[in-house]
Amino acid sequence: MDKKINDFVVFCLEVYKSKHELTGEEAYELFEKYRVFDYLEEGYDILHTQGDAWLMNDIEEFLKIRGYEEK
Repeated sequence: MDKKINDFVVFCLEVYKSKHELTGEEAYELFEKYRVFDYLEEGYDILHTQGDAWLMNDIEEFLKIRGYEEK
């Protein structure tokens, strides 16, 4: 994975983790299970131009569509 894409994916993981008060392992497993990493990598060209709040809403919607229910 390209470094700029990797940095973006890690940024999204960290912001999501903090927002939802998850451990790094919990957030990683969630992103892995629901293929959020793939989504962020494949959509990088558009997604990286958005702000933090928009990205978090988008990731939450992505997870919801795939059946994830927040605790």
